[in-house]
Amino acid sequence: MKKPRSKLRVRQTHSTIGCVVPMVRTVKGLGLRGPGSVVVVPNQPAFRGMIKKVLHLVDVEEID
Repeated sequence: MKKPRSKLRVRQTHSTIGCVVPMVRTVKGLGLRGPGSVVVVPNQPAFRGMIKKVLHLVDVEEID
């Protein structure tokens, strides 16, 4: 029996102004719309990789 995966709460803390285009697209791909916006995403390798690319722009916390 698989245990349910936790989720990650991602909050954008910095603007993407001045960032390279792939970084801006990664932030948009996570569903973030600007500084202060928050999304909850599944704790999966694909989302963790996206978060790792823009870690300097976001805060992340694990929730159940």
